[in-house]
Amino acid sequence: MKAEWINPFLLSTVSAFETMLHCKLKRGVPFVKNGANPSHEVSGVIGLSGKAQGTVVVGLGQEAALGVAEIMLQERPPEINADVTDAVGELTNIIAGRAKSDLDYLNLSVSLPSVITGKNHTIQFPSKVTPICIPFESPWGPVTVEVGLAENPNAT
Repeated sequence: MKAEWINPFLLSTVSAFETMLHCKLKRGVPFVKNGANPSHEVSGVIGLSGKAQGTVVVGLGQEAALGVAEIMLQERPPEINADVTDAVGELTNIIAGRAKSDLDYLNLSVSLPSVITGKNHTIQFPSKVTPICIPFESPWGPVTVEVGLAENPNAT
């Protein structure tokens, strides 16, 4: 995994939280992600293909997901529901879209986001991809960005 592929997602995440949500994130120490278990209860998942292919996951603890939804919807949902998953999906899409513009040379296509909720869900990255997890702290609780990309030798 190349650092120049990860940095656009980090910058995009920090920017999206600051501009859209008026929320500062404090970055933690990146680590190699092992296994398919999620970092948090809500995962915004987006697939990427082109000269690199893989998956990016924006993971949020329950309170962070509710906080994001509250700012975006201007009303706090009582629980993780369809409004929260829509808000997290939109946030994931914005983060991936902004990062994609910094990775033009990879000719990436971005899939529609999927949002998975619950403590026991799993997220599979493509085989031969070892994702890097970058943890953040927000005023609402933990947020992570997991980036798992590999070169696509078949892309033109």
